[in-house]
Amino acid sequence: MKNQYPRPQFVRSQWENLNGSWEFAFDDADRGILEKWYEPGKHLDREIQIPFVYQCELSGINDQAPHDIVWYKKRFSVEKQEEGKELLLHFEAVDYEAVVYVNGQQAGKHTGGYTPFAVNVTPYLVQGEQEVTVRVYDSHTDELLPRGKQFWDGESRSIWYTNSTGIWQSVWLEWVPEKRLENVRFTSLYDQGKVQMQCEGAGIREGDSLYYRIRLKEKVLAEGTQVWHRETLDFSVDVINGRIFNTNYHEPGISWTPEHPVLLEVELEVRKSDGQCTDRVQSYFGFRKVHTEHGMVYLNNRPYYQKLVLDQGYWPQGLLTAPDDEALVKDIELAKAMGFNGCRKHQKVEEARFLYWADKLGFLVWGECAAPTMYDRKSVNRTLKDWSEIVERDYNHPCIVTWVPINESWGVPDIQRNQMQQNFSETMYHYLHAVDDTRLVISNDGWNMTVTDICAIHNYSHGQKEETEKYEEYKEMLSTKESLIGQPPSCWDIYAKGYSHQGAPILLTEFGGIGFEVAEQKGWGYSSVNSAEEFLEDYGRIMDAVYASKGLWGYCYTQLTDVEQEINGLVTYDRKPKCDLAEIKKINDKYHRNRIG
Repeated sequence: MKNQYPRPQFVRSQWENLNGSWEFAFDDADRGILEKWYEPGKHLDREIQIPFVYQCELSGINDQAPHDIVWYKKRFSVEKQEEGKELLLHFEAVDYEAVVYVNGQQAGKHTGGYTPFAVNVTPYLVQGEQEVTVRVYDSHTDELLPRGKQFWDGESRSIWYTNSTGIWQSVWLEWVPEKRLENVRFTSLYDQGKVQMQCEGAGIREGDSLYYRIRLKEKVLAEGTQVWHRETLDFSVDVINGRIFNTNYHEPGISWTPEHPVLLEVELEVRKSDGQCTDRVQSYFGFRKVHTEHGMVYLNNRPYYQKLVLDQGYWPQGLLTAPDDEALVKDIELAKAMGFNGCRKHQKVEEARFLYWADKLGFLVWGECAAPTMYDRKSVNRTLKDWSEIVERDYNHPCIVTWVPINESWGVPDIQRNQMQQNFSETMYHYLHAVDDTRLVISNDGWNMTVTDICAIHNYSHGQKEETEKYEEYKEMLSTKESLIGQPPSCWDIYAKGYSHQGAPILLTEFGGIGFEVAEQKGWGYSSVNSAEEFLEDYGRIMDAVYASKGLWGYCYTQLTDVEQEINGLVTYDRKPKCDLAEIKKINDKYHRNRIG
């Protein structure tokens, strides 16, 4: 069972995990109304293991047939409601539309398959045992839904995989005080040596205060008290304290990087005017800055060459859901063992605990969202809603350095010439910068970009080993800024009509994808080899072309793991290495300078 605290950046001590066995039912007849499913003491006809979807093995059901409507039921006990406290029922992610009932009454609902929501169940509690019922609707065929890699047309094929329906991340209970901290944002004012803290409270009165303490291990960097005059606080705190070794001038100091992942721990208390503490929260942040200049990406005001790997975030037993916390850690450790310093988390919003481990272990992340396939005002509004909640959840994670709202024109198939779709791409770029000015934004990763902070190019045309002419063409296309922008890798232009390169750093953000069958596993890749020796040789050949480029400022190799019919991973679907990972690291380490120019 997944039993770790699900929200590691906003931790309270009083919580209860509801993962594990739930009652479950398919509703193919769409009987709809709650009365058909809710009767006190009545059981649904199946059992499912939460937080795993019915389509996967770990759910205990393992049925891949499409069922658009499913129901869940869970009982738990509340012996006595604590005075001055409320009970929140948290869902970390439910795909796609969820309606939550508590003891037969509708208590809340949420639309969106990748972001968390909470329901205040306090008004619906009864004495003793409680009963939660959840109805989920997830259309398997609606191409205006942000579905990412979940296939809408039968069995998995090509680059699309098995669907996930319903609850797929943790469910938990949390007792919270009525006078409490609702949210906190940490923004590194890196050049000023300060961190900005934006806090939101609930039940706050004039004269209440917020106590904060910022620590590096046992060393206190800052502490103090701010008085609430309304339910928001916005203030900055000096964390450098006039000490040169806290900066990154001589040493890494307190700055966060993949090589030096320093996390500053934060204790927060809401206090009444008489000094009594009503709420206590543990959090953390990483002190870091990301920007572009001179055609390069900078981390903490120094040029930084990104060596990323594409990470789909699928597991053979759990699909979108990692089997346990150790599986999340293992993926990061595998990537780092091969010399990668980050990943592009592809077409999904990964659970918060993955980002926690990326923060802690030192691993860059490009945050992406599941995309619809077609363009319509519905898909636009759904996508915007998802992104507003993504940024709200993940803003404080230092590992995330780039947002990728659109990939390869998914959801905007006519963006090359269609002005409405171009407007949407620009809207996403400016919207994300409007709510988060601490990260870079890519308007359309792959091609047909509009306004963008990174020119992100996809190119798989390296060919087989014996196709020397094709390889030389590939190498030439990567060689300079001019050749990268001027020679589109396929039928799409690098920039959409009316847009052009404005000096943004150029990164090769999808390439490689060498197919290698292990243990008679059938599938496909962008090129193919038959042995571990050939695999390493072909990987080295492709990377030689990348490292010979004078125009690239980083890359994202496709991909970390095999996924279903795709056998183009560096490791298998069940995370077994296809070759000596140390040899991959040697190849990746051939280029290790953070060069300028």
